[in-house]
Amino acid sequence: MGNPERSPGRANARGVWLSLLVCTGLLLGSCGRTGEEVVVYTSVDQVFSQPVFREFEKRTGVRVAALFDTEETKSTGVLNRLLAESSHPRADVFWSGDPMRALALIQRGLVESYASPALAAIPPAFRSEDATWAGVAARARVLLVNRARLAGRTEPRSIRDLGDPRWKGEAALASPLYGTTTMHAAALFSVWGDEEAKRFFTAVRENQTRVASSNGEVKRLVVTGEATFGLTDTDDANEASKSGAGVSIVYPDQDGMGTLVIPTAVVLLRNGPHPAQGRALMDYLLSADVELRLARDAAQMPVRSDVAPPDGVRRVDEIRAMRVDYAALGALMERVQPWLRNWAGL
Repeated sequence: MGNPERSPGRANARGVWLSLLVCTGLLLGSCGRTGEEVVVYTSVDQVFSQPVFREFEKRTGVRVAALFDTEETKSTGVLNRLLAESSHPRADVFWSGDPMRALALIQRGLVESYASPALAAIPPAFRSEDATWAGVAARARVLLVNRARLAGRTEPRSIRDLGDPRWKGEAALASPLYGTTTMHAAALFSVWGDEEAKRFFTAVRENQTRVASSNGEVKRLVVTGEATFGLTDTDDANEASKSGAGVSIVYPDQDGMGTLVIPTAVVLLRNGPHPAQGRALMDYLLSADVELRLARDAAQMPVRSDVAPPDGVRRVDEIRAMRVDYAALGALMERVQPWLRNWAGL
């Protein structure tokens, strides 16, 4: 997606193609323009992040060279490139789809602390005390429910319903070995402890809960009625709701541990080639304007209290959020992966 447009003429087509690739940042080269630029790597979906970069260019005159991750690499492609380039950094800013990849860079000493003026509006739960990362534009882990399949029953309200015999064979979740479900699994181990978390996942398996390939597949199963409900992210759930499907979105465990919230995370990379422009881009990515744009375009939840999202999208402070230490989840994810692989039969 996001392929550059071709010139209407056919002459010198190869040269035009390569030039446009460079200008969109895919080759991270120079377009032959003078002036300032900033290089950003991101795992936030291109369809949502690219308009943000274009608006920054219009406001500042600073050209944004952006490298986008792909759905196939699921946020690891850009991270691996940043690690490979650590001795000769080419990027100034990393905008991650979740805090885990940003924290992996911080742990390796690849991030510069930057006290952006925007940090004052971001709740402490979504930024570090040393100003190495800050989170905005969050997704929540929600239950998407097919109302027709409820058949008069009370809709599920908790993550634990995935393992409740009342819903045997009727639920779905994405594999906990990948994507946001991995982070969710680690959060449950963190909040509940190992033994309770293992009992939960064992109950999920014994309840014949369907393990899907992705959150998008969970959405499809619920929308088509192949599952009564499923665990997914708010962006997928809102797509289903806007499509006219007969679904409800439930923020789980609002009377208990709360709903897991996963913000995008922004970091300034150490020894980047354009530090001043990197700081300016970081200021913008953490702004109320960007949170509002992403709430409108991607149904992402503002973490700032000064942003009024559109109907159907909540601010994080409007729900009970699960209390987690994002910095600790990375190591916990690695520790529980062998058990989860065994749970998945791998």
